[in-house]
Amino acid sequence: MIPSKSSERNRRAAEFDQDQYHRRNLIERVIGWLKECRRVFARFEKTALNYAGMLKLAIIQRYLKLIIA
Repeated sequence: MIPSKSSERNRRAAEFDQDQYHRRNLIERVIGWLKECRRVFARFEKTALNYAGMLKLAIIQRYLKLIIA
């Protein structure tokens, strides 16, 4: 559940699970990043072995960008 705004808190009394929200945000960001890796997201590689290899390469590329930057 997305936390309510400060102006809406009085009108809407809903429970907010911060851990669940954090996990959801992490998953959404990973999917967004995979969409940027068009070859992985569009599944150009048809076999599972080749797809896993491209996924690993995309992860390595992302990791190297984070280290170098």
